[in-house]
Amino acid sequence: MAATTHNQLSNNSVEIPIHANDIMDSKHCQKIEEGDNVNYFQRAQWLRAAVLGANDGLVSVASLMMGVGSVKEDIKPMLLAGFAGLFAGACSMAIGEFVSVYTQRDIEVAQIKRENSMKVGGENEEEGQKENLPNPFLAAFASALAFSVGAVMPLLAAAFIKPHKVRLGVLVLVASLALVVFGIVGAVLGKTPKVKSSIRVLVGGWMAMAITFGLTKLIGSNGLQM
Repeated sequence: MAATTHNQLSNNSVEIPIHANDIMDSKHCQKIEEGDNVNYFQRAQWLRAAVLGANDGLVSVASLMMGVGSVKEDIKPMLLAGFAGLFAGACSMAIGEFVSVYTQRDIEVAQIKRENSMKVGGENEEEGQKENLPNPFLAAFASALAFSVGAVMPLLAAAFIKPHKVRLGVLVLVASLALVVFGIVGAVLGKTPKVKSSIRVLVGGWMAMAITFGLTKLIGSNGLQM
């Protein structure tokens, strides 16, 4: 009876073949997915500093020039306001990014020290981990450079146009085209919808320029003109 039962179990058993290639393929897919996640995370770091910095520079300087242009027809006050906005904005972006990244670095270094204090040979591992942390000086330089690139666009657009109304129109046109480009570039690199991203950036820029133009003109019409 025991032998018969054993034979029946052997005949009824089902073998499930497991191929080594399947295991390797699954591990390979997992590595690819992990690599993609790391790439997108690293991409988001410089994408934030580059695209947003250029967008801030464009919107800030274009809005300043529109505001001054609402009360002064001469080109010199517009250009002076634009250059002042470029210098002030670039310094502000650099300092803000430096402080932000340095604070983040200090927090991560403290966390690394706490984790490695309980490990054997943690000092060597700690040095390697510190090398992968973001550099606050490079982040500050990248932010200032990106802001300056965006800020130069409205300055170049208005620098060689003497008629006042034409100058304002060209300024709005160039700023609008640049905003659309920034929105599309950010969407392509970040794998987000292009149309939605470009419209969001464009409408935000229009609002900033319109509000600055309107409020400055309102203040200037009340006797505060130079």
